[in-house]
Amino acid sequence: MEDVTLEEAKRNLIHESLYFLYLYGTNCSVCHALLPQVEEVLKDFTQIKSGKLNVHEIPEAAGEFSVFTIPVLLLYVEGKESIREARFVNIESFRSSINRIITMMT
Repeated sequence: MEDVTLEEAKRNLIHESLYFLYLYGTNCSVCHALLPQVEEVLKDFTQIKSGKLNVHEIPEAAGEFSVFTIPVLLLYVEGKESIREARFVNIESFRSSINRIITMMT
């Protein structure tokens, strides 16, 4: 998953039918431990475009996306937030939620 700027993230969530955004911090151990698990889940859903954004480097992103703790996992469907998970995430529940949305779209 590649880093994106705030402008790129905002543009992608509007223009992509499915867009996933991972908000994390530089010194956040939970963020760094969770990222590989999230990337593994997203490998099963190739139709989802994704990006990650460091809220310590781009603090205005926290306000833009109403982030009060990190990490935050956001999935946008047709520009609307459909999934929001934060801090301690159950990966299987996250996978199931994405699968349900994908199933409804097909």
